[in-house]
Amino acid sequence: MSLSHRAGYVVGVLITLLALVCQARVHSHGRFVRTEGTRFVVHESDFVFNGFNSYWMMHVAAEPSERHKVSSTFREAAGAGLSVCRTWAFSDGGDRALQISPGVYAERVFQALDFVISVASRHGIRLILSLVNNFKDYGGRAQYVEWARNAGVNVNGEDDFYTNPTMKEYYKNHVKKVIRRLNTITKIAYKDDPTIMAWELMNEPRCEADYSGRMVNGWVQEMASFVKSLDNKHLLEIGMEGFYGDSMPERKVNNPGYQVGTDFITNNLIKEIDFTTIHAYPDIWLSGQNDSAQMAFMRRWMETHSIDSNRILKKPLVLAEFGKSNKDSGHSLGARDQYLITVYERMNKFERTGEGIGGSLVWQLMGEGMDSYGDGYGIILSQHASTRAVISAQSHKMTTFGRILLRRKH
Repeated sequence: MSLSHRAGYVVGVLITLLALVCQARVHSHGRFVRTEGTRFVVHESDFVFNGFNSYWMMHVAAEPSERHKVSSTFREAAGAGLSVCRTWAFSDGGDRALQISPGVYAERVFQALDFVISVASRHGIRLILSLVNNFKDYGGRAQYVEWARNAGVNVNGEDDFYTNPTMKEYYKNHVKKVIRRLNTITKIAYKDDPTIMAWELMNEPRCEADYSGRMVNGWVQEMASFVKSLDNKHLLEIGMEGFYGDSMPERKVNNPGYQVGTDFITNNLIKEIDFTTIHAYPDIWLSGQNDSAQMAFMRRWMETHSIDSNRILKKPLVLAEFGKSNKDSGHSLGARDQYLITVYERMNKFERTGEGIGGSLVWQLMGEGMDSYGDGYGIILSQHASTRAVISAQSHKMTTFGRILLRRKH
């Protein structure tokens, strides 16, 4: 073989090896996350994680010139050891809509979601994809109501979303469209992509028509069964905040003074639901109380749900939203860091007792130059070095817990 041919051969081999390394990185989490009792597992290993929310990913990526914000956020998150991201797989009507009208989709926005999934995979980050919003942001139940009324359907209000056949059909069609989507970048159907850790039925379902939780329960049962009929590879969760309902009246004392029409126990007992979630915003829910009272509530909220998820529901629990707003009185970066430390320490204590929280998702990571998406809770890792250190330390602890659990198994 001539020197030039040999050099060409070596370069070719190196390119092939580099491609294989990249492929290995992309599919380093090529196995689906499953549950075994109250634990998440990947293949033979326990999967405990530190993660984050970035709801805005698809919306930003719909503008190609802004996609670098998605890429940089995933890159910085991976650098801090974060391994799961929760984001929206919906945008119903309005600006940069994914679903323009029932069953009508903007391909460029779908390609933006393709991009988000592909970048997450490249950085070894799994995704929890939410399928509709309870609130009006990015459409939500209100948009479904408007569509139904425009089609001549008699609708009384947003809570009809849970019972009206037309709106339920709209939702099912959206679920089917997303789950069966073939990613134009990775060439992998969403239903076959292990980058996706789980589907979420709705972001923070609430119902004023029935505070007991029974109306929402009927909807969850129907939709959970439908999702699993389309995709039994991925995990499924509801998207609940964790409010208790009527099934265990003694537990309602743990709510922040009111109910929202969900029932943490009965809603999560549905067999198609694989894991439970809680959200926690004591700074909003108990805005009239001091930091000490809010933190006491946070501890009870985490502890009660951890116990119930482990002992009654026998499913893993994820702290799926929490954070501290810079709009709070007396806010400082140090106060936010200390809040995160306290929450993480409490979570780690549960992990050591064997009734742990399987993972947490801080609200929320953002990229630079994203002020319009800010809600007071935004964390920019490249600008907030002390917060990055806190988050990175928790990621390391989660990795260590995973290794300890693996050794216990063997």
